[in-house]
Amino acid sequence: MAKNLDIVLLADYYGEMLTDNQRKFIEYYYSDDLSLSEIAQNEGITRQGVRDAVKRAETQLYDMEKKLGFAARSRKVNEALDTIVESVEVINNYNMNIALSREVNDAVVRIKSVIDSLDE
Repeated sequence: MAKNLDIVLLADYYGEMLTDNQRKFIEYYYSDDLSLSEIAQNEGITRQGVRDAVKRAETQLYDMEKKLGFAARSRKVNEALDTIVESVEVINNYNMNIALSREVNDAVVRIKSVIDSLDE
């Protein structure tokens, strides 16, 4: 079973909707990088039992993302914010080196402030 890092992201969004064991096994397998055999040994169950729980959890996480789309939406918002930050820097550089408009400078400061507040 190849480890898929998207599962870690999906678990951040939807992990609370999994059973305690599914959540724990996903964390052990993906975040702690334990093998199925190691998890099985630590938990006192079979390797197949761990595998089944991990596969069910993966399926549930993908289904939740397909229905709700929070991770995809977050990714799009972050990409849009990156584009806005880059554009603000271009505007600011142009303003500082060529136009020198107080209004443009104030607008740049407001935009940067809003973006910074989103990171908190």
